[in-house]
Amino acid sequence: MRENGGIEQTCGNARLFSRINGGTMDYKKYIAEKINIEGVDTDEIAGFIVAPPSQEMGDYALPCFRFAKILRKSPAMIADELAKTFETDAVITEISSINGYLNFKVDRGSFSEKVLAEILSTGSAYGSSTEGAGKTVCIDYSSINIAKPFHIGHLSTTVLGSSLYKIYNFLGYKAVGINHLGDYGTQFGKLIYAYKAWGDEKAVEKGGLKELTRLYVKYHEEAEKNPEMDDAARAYFKAIEEKDPEAVALFEKFKAMTLKDISRIYDLLNVKFDSYAGESFYNDKMQPVIDELKEKGLLTESQGAMVVNLD
Repeated sequence: MRENGGIEQTCGNARLFSRINGGTMDYKKYIAEKINIEGVDTDEIAGFIVAPPSQEMGDYALPCFRFAKILRKSPAMIADELAKTFETDAVITEISSINGYLNFKVDRGSFSEKVLAEILSTGSAYGSSTEGAGKTVCIDYSSINIAKPFHIGHLSTTVLGSSLYKIYNFLGYKAVGINHLGDYGTQFGKLIYAYKAWGDEKAVEKGGLKELTRLYVKYHEEAEKNPEMDDAARAYFKAIEEKDPEAVALFEKFKAMTLKDISRIYDLLNVKFDSYAGESFYNDKMQPVIDELKEKGLLTESQGAMVVNLD
C-alpha cells in the first residue's frame, strides 16, 4: 500500500521509499550498493531484498540462498561473511545474519525527521505528483437507484470510488466521477401508477423518499392481488420512453426528490461527482446501436423481444 506517495509499508515492516529533499531515496538500492557479490550487479541484489516476516528482525532482509550456487557456499555462511564486511552508517544502523538472511535496520529517528521536515515544507501538497498530467481517468461509483433509499450496499462503492477519485486528482490526473444512476425501467411505471392511485402531492413533498418507497411497496402488495396492474405500469413506462409530458414530469420529480434526499449523505461523506448521467440519459442514443446490430444480422427474436445471442 502506498501512503501519501511517499512511504510504502507492509505488515508493519518498513519497506521504505521516502521522498527526501526533493528526490526519492530507494533504501533497497542504497543497501545493494554497499554489498559486493561477484557476478551479481546492484540492481539484481536490490531486487532480491524483501521485508522480513517480523519487525523485530529488521526493516529489510536479503535472502542469501540465491548466491549459494555462484559462491559455492552455504547461505548461512554467505550471510555471516556479508554481515562482517557491511559498514553501518546513519541510514542503516544495525545488521544481523540469521539462518541465511542478512537483515538490516533503518534509523527510524533520522528517517522520520526527514519525512516530517518535507511534510512541513510542502504542506498539503506532500505526496502529490504530476504523473497523471494529460491523462483522464473515469471512475464509476455509488450508482444509486432513483426512488429507492441509499443502503449499506451502496456505501462500499461510494467510499472506495470517492477515495480513488481524490487520489487520482492528487496525482495529477483529470479524474471524472460518474454516478451512473439506475433511473430507467418498468419500476418507474409502477411508481407512477402508485402515485396516481394512492399518492398525495403534499404527503410526497413532506415525506420525500420514504413516502415514495411506501407507495412502491404498496404497489407490489396490490399487484399480487391484481396482476393486471403490471400491464398498466408497463404502459406508464412506455409513456416515459415516448416523452409523454405528464409521465416525464413525474419521472423528473421523483428523480429530483431522490437526489435531494441522498445528497445529504454525500455531503456527510464529502463525496462529489462530475456526472449523474444514468440509464435514461442513453435512451435517445440507443437507436444507432440497434440499427448497427440489425445491419450486421446480430438481432434475433426471443419471447417477443429482440436480443443478441452471446452464444
